[in-house]
Amino acid sequence: MNNLLVAQSGGPTAVINATLAGILQGIRINNKVDRVYGAKNGIEGVFKEKFIDLNELVVDPLKLETLKYTPSSALGTCRYKLEDWRNDEEVYKKLTDIFHKYEIKYFIYIGGNDSMDTVYKLSDYCTKNDLDIVIVGAPKTIDNDLEITDHCPGFGSAAKYIATTIAELERDTASYDIPAVTIVEIMGRNAGWLTASSALARLNGGAGPDLIYLCERAFDKE
Repeated sequence: MNNLLVAQSGGPTAVINATLAGILQGIRINNKVDRVYGAKNGIEGVFKEKFIDLNELVVDPLKLETLKYTPSSALGTCRYKLEDWRNDEEVYKKLTDIFHKYEIKYFIYIGGNDSMDTVYKLSDYCTKNDLDIVIVGAPKTIDNDLEITDHCPGFGSAAKYIATTIAELERDTASYDIPAVTIVEIMGRNAGWLTASSALARLNGGAGPDLIYLCERAFDKE
């Protein structure tokens, strides 16, 4: 049998469930997968074999449409980083044994940096050991910091939120007669995409932020 397993990992975004819905819609269209499983709580759920049957969702357009706009991670999430398989091969053997047990031919992992790292390591292990298991990464991160991916799903929603928030803050500060300096710290880890998106507040006639400091360039108060 050609079964598929899908899981979600890392911090939720506004569209992580839309990606899941897209995967399930694709399965319905190509009709090449016999059974679809969802792993609860990411790769940790795979280790514990916490699988749920998603076949009912695949054939229900209304539920899929609802899933697209459902907040948080529908399958649950985790933060778990795999060691390199050359240092801890038993972990990878356990995972692939579980895949074989459930006749899983395809594994799709929706997530950000650590999740894509897991995808790379697991794919490398399967390739090096001639295992006929396809490992796929579906990018998800508000930080927009995954290489090769131009716009990571989740980034656009977060950028829009930041631009709106900055525009609203501008209105608030303008309502007072007292001079003030407002400093806004924005997420993004080691990437400045979200911080840069604050400039979008200028698109609707607003002044936007006067100064934007990106983490890619060292800050010098002088």
